[in-house]
Amino acid sequence: MKKILVTGSNGLIGGEVVDYFAKKNVNVFGIDNNMRADFFGSSGDTSWNLKRLQEKHKNYSHQNIDIRDRHKIKNLIQNLAPDAIIHTAAQPSHDLAASRPYDDFDVNCVGTMNLLESTREYSTDIPFVHLSTNKVYGDAPNKLNLIEMEKRWDYADKKFFNGINENFTIDNSTHSIFGASKVGADIMVQEYGKYFGMPTCALRGGCLTGPTHGGVELHGFISYLIKCNMTENKYYIFGYKGKQVRDNIHSYDVVRFIEEFITNPKSGEVYNLGGGRENSTSILEAFDLIERITGKKMIYEYQGENRVGDHICYISDLSKMKNHYKNWSITKNLESTFEEIAQSWEQRIKSDI
Repeated sequence: MKKILVTGSNGLIGGEVVDYFAKKNVNVFGIDNNMRADFFGSSGDTSWNLKRLQEKHKNYSHQNIDIRDRHKIKNLIQNLAPDAIIHTAAQPSHDLAASRPYDDFDVNCVGTMNLLESTREYSTDIPFVHLSTNKVYGDAPNKLNLIEMEKRWDYADKKFFNGINENFTIDNSTHSIFGASKVGADIMVQEYGKYFGMPTCALRGGCLTGPTHGGVELHGFISYLIKCNMTENKYYIFGYKGKQVRDNIHSYDVVRFIEEFITNPKSGEVYNLGGGRENSTSILEAFDLIERITGKKMIYEYQGENRVGDHICYISDLSKMKNHYKNWSITKNLESTFEEIAQSWEQRIKSDI
């Protein structure tokens, strides 16, 4: 593999993809129009990460292209002729989507369609990896029987001890507007694989995180929580007593799986991508962990109303991933991930002073 295209290359996963493959002497081409600055304001601006990547890698090229621009996307893929496409660009907030539904759908669903069809017109043989989300399941996981523990919710049925697998229903649930737009993209990625025989996969991510995660309120759970702790700003808990559970995966391990898929691709596959039970945490448990690392107490306020479509307990079952790609496993545990993010925020906070 000599050349790859990465969408959303300024973001957490896109930037990690750039770092990972550029170090392997692959020519990496990224597109990102920094729309997060529009979505989230200055706290969502990713231009700092673009600057970091350009200074670090001579074999990285970047263009400011919007994936909604069908003509530019088609010309880009035809002229670039990549060996693989990793699509990480998205409108990532299910809270923001409700106030900007056209933007959300056009970026998440139409943008993905533009990339898929432009890829098909260029070649049906190159791997196409799409970063989907566990929000495609909507709030269906909340209908499972749960048990309340001291600081977390958990599944009552032992059948779900390892988490939610890819056969779990996506129907008869509230997805949020964001989740619905991602369902459309997710299904289309699978369909282009099944119908046209293209090597595609949708990665239904749990909480993807890492040291380059921007971390803004209501998006970037761990990064934002750690940022609040270190800057001594108030963190707001929305419902479920702060015991809601997420499994967390380091961006490095995400990209390692992407490499496995590109090396040995399959058509129209879907994988639940997360940290698994071993790397799951509730908000209250996350408070305990970051307080232990930084020595600072969390400042927080509890809001009784939960977010629409929010999961009470979500853990990714990694069995299918590990079965299909036996060389892949989690290499970065929850505590080391917290430590890396804390170190990153310490540096970023100092640079802002």
